[in-house]
Amino acid sequence: MDPETTTPPSPDERTFALLAHILQLFTGFIGPLVIFIIKRESRFVAFHAAQALIWQAIYFVVTMVGLVAWFVLVFGIIAMHSNSGPSKGPPVAVFIIFPLIWLFFMTGWLVTFILGIVYGIKANQGEWAAYPIIGGWARRLALK
Repeated sequence: MDPETTTPPSPDERTFALLAHILQLFTGFIGPLVIFIIKRESRFVAFHAAQALIWQAIYFVVTMVGLVAWFVLVFGIIAMHSNSGPSKGPPVAVFIIFPLIWLFFMTGWLVTFILGIVYGIKANQGEWAAYPIIGGWARRLALK
């Protein structure tokens, strides 16, 4: 039985689903996790909270990979620059890499912000709107 063909979600369920998306903007994975645990019996709320949780897990992994890459690049540049003789100031690569890393992190935050707002509104309207790619994973997790 498809959950979308059953009775529409109650106003309480829609509010909790909205909160699962919005709280990820302020609490990361903690808000959606609490809602997922507390409202597990509601498939609608569990689906929306699972989407936010999966997105936060992916965002965390990507951020950690970006941080590791940033540290490797910075320390690599420092090591190469310190072996080049007398200091002439910071290397030019720092002025190229730092803005790119900053742009990478800001893009991730912006995507999280857009997903939280757009899908929070859809959840509050009672839609079973799925995030691109990860929506199917969340549906399987919530409908177990």
